[in-house]
Amino acid sequence: MALTTAECVATVVDPKAHADPARLNAAYAWLRQNDPFARAQIDGFDPFHLVTRHADILEISRDNSLFPYGDFPSTLAPHQAVEAGRAAKAQGRPLLYTLVQMDEPDHMKYRALTQAWFMPQNLRKLEGRIRELARQVVARMEALGGECDFVNEVALHYPLHVIMEILGVPAEHEPRMLQLTQELFGATDPDLRRGGDESPEARQMAIQAVLADFFGYFNALTEDRRANPRDDVASVIANAEIDGERISAFDAVSYYVIIATAGHDTTSSSTAGAMWALAERPDQLAKVKADPSLIGGLVDESIRWTTPVRHFMRSAARDTEIAGRRVKAGEWFMLCYPSGNRDETVFEAPLEFRVDRSPNRHLAFGYGAHLCLGQHLAKMEMRILWEELLPRLKSVELAGEAQLSEANFVNGPKKLPIRYVFE
Repeated sequence: MALTTAECVATVVDPKAHADPARLNAAYAWLRQNDPFARAQIDGFDPFHLVTRHADILEISRDNSLFPYGDFPSTLAPHQAVEAGRAAKAQGRPLLYTLVQMDEPDHMKYRALTQAWFMPQNLRKLEGRIRELARQVVARMEALGGECDFVNEVALHYPLHVIMEILGVPAEHEPRMLQLTQELFGATDPDLRRGGDESPEARQMAIQAVLADFFGYFNALTEDRRANPRDDVASVIANAEIDGERISAFDAVSYYVIIATAGHDTTSSSTAGAMWALAERPDQLAKVKADPSLIGGLVDESIRWTTPVRHFMRSAARDTEIAGRRVKAGEWFMLCYPSGNRDETVFEAPLEFRVDRSPNRHLAFGYGAHLCLGQHLAKMEMRILWEELLPRLKSVELAGEAQLSEANFVNGPKKLPIRYVFE
């Protein structure tokens, strides 16, 4: 059946389509081939372009001054929410102000506060503790007796515990952090969102309520770390200074929120995505088991394959040209990372999962100034888990229907029943 630009745009924006990879990938492929800078005009939204080719996503991402967030939010939002956000920002009362919402000069100033914590040379000192946690994961899988929901019983908890230890959140509060993260990123998913009403107005109110809960928790953490600093990231943030002045409690809490959510959710999704792929492809499991040097390739391929962050938005600061088309200052763009990660001009057989894919120039961590702060930690966690798990994992298969979340911003497996045999 022939597709049209309008049909493909509607698919990419539809949260439900992100739980249907075949439908979504068909839309992305058609856009890359026929309309790679498609203009979207959807009722209730400001017009925007879908950027679906790898090269164009790179071009926009590498020039943060020409393509900032500007007056638009960092993720796709209805016109009413865009206007409300602008008004709140003008009054100095935005809902949230994190690294992913910041343009320069704020972005680099705030990023520098914690960047050293997430660089490889600092993370090496955490490797022993992370390996200990990974071994606990393997022991838990063994205790589950050969069958489990890998998402909800395994994948969600391992990276959550790692990032909460780094941040300084007590282990007994991890379930609350997980619930709030799922409610925030899963606001369009019927199983994950807060409340049963799926209307845009109810969704926005639910997100505001989730953020209020985050702020209530992290305001108390800020006060504690200012009074009793420790060797954790929470203390770094709570006592940080920008241009000689301590950052506000609002900025501190915003910083905590991005670390406490993105710091584990995307890693758990990629880990579950890898297990799902291996369960369906015993040849790939056999290949990486036979050659453990391919574990790094497995990690990168699972990140490309899953691409948990589905998009970020950018706008044009001035008139320019992208993809051979003139754009005017103020135009809005959706960077479609799953499409870039399946671009046929960059990846051979992009719809195949290959643990030995090399090179693997995926865009799942973004690119340019906004390259994911936690990418090295995420890859280390996943590498260590597979180093501990693969020698024990003789076989794995699906034991029921696996499901992806219905979300067009942050997406990943929400259910993965598997049956496995340990060596």
